[in-house]
Amino acid sequence: MNLNEILIDAEREFSAAENLPVLDQVKARFLGKSGEITEKMKGLASLPADQRKSVGAQINQVKDQVEALLKSRRDAIQAEELERQLAAESLDVTLPGRGEGVGGLHPVTRTLARIEQLFASIGFVAADGPEIETDFYNFTALNIPEDHPARAMHDTFYLDGGVLLRTHTSPVQVRYMQNNQPPIRIIAPGRVYRCDSDVTHTPMFHQVEGLWVDESVSFADLKGVLADFMARFFERDNLPVRFRPSFFPFTEPSAEMDIGCVICNGAGCRVCSHTGWLEVLGCGMVHPNVFDHVGLDTERFQGFAFGLGVERLAMLRYGVDDLRLFFENDIRFLKQFA
Repeated sequence: MNLNEILIDAEREFSAAENLPVLDQVKARFLGKSGEITEKMKGLASLPADQRKSVGAQINQVKDQVEALLKSRRDAIQAEELERQLAAESLDVTLPGRGEGVGGLHPVTRTLARIEQLFASIGFVAADGPEIETDFYNFTALNIPEDHPARAMHDTFYLDGGVLLRTHTSPVQVRYMQNNQPPIRIIAPGRVYRCDSDVTHTPMFHQVEGLWVDESVSFADLKGVLADFMARFFERDNLPVRFRPSFFPFTEPSAEMDIGCVICNGAGCRVCSHTGWLEVLGCGMVHPNVFDHVGLDTERFQGFAFGLGVERLAMLRYGVDDLRLFFENDIRFLKQFA
């Protein structure tokens, strides 16, 4: 094969190569150690001395042309591959942007906000107080005797210095009555702490306690306020309620409030232990001894108080059967409320 035929053959083979690996194989055929042009160069030794220079120059010329064809084809293949890559990765700038993920309020936060909103609509204001309390505010001022089980180490977190983590938000009521004169109409939402942990209890949970003190507050007012609140909280116009006699040191008389089961509508289910009723809060008329501790005239003023668990209401409202889900921060659970 003469040099002209080699050049034509190389141009045809390079043009037919569709990718770089194939092109490298074609290159080896012409420019490799045993390539056709390399063999021509090796053959110069067998030529007469007077022909070597001119034939060598022709071979080098063809070699340069072949290398130029190779580079041209290599550049073309790389350009084609880049174009395909860019086409595959192209962006349509007319498409709407991808929105960032937006978080949502925790179900307990939602429930707290709903409780505060409903009580605010009937004139209650939110009050707060310290979570680290003294024995006086947490127990003594609330008429809880020295031998009451609530004071035991297995129920209360005691700290150094004679203080403790509050076991309810009732101390807020005492502090408020010390600094404000009736009429008083407050709720005290916040975190409370008790030595307890299972499916329906956690060491830290949220309570909302309420207090209404005035000259003519009665148990009928208590029943009306709480029945109306529960009906609006669960969005049930005819929600059945009942009040059962009970005992709390800081109220007299005292009662437990039940509502018709919002899960089975009173038919009986696992949640209500097949009774058709759900216990939702404790309440009662403020004990005169509590008024004595804050300097209110028990002959002139009466009041009622109540306390409810926020997580308990959240579980019922959202159909959650394990209290611990609220505190495990499982994103799969929390996304349902976003």
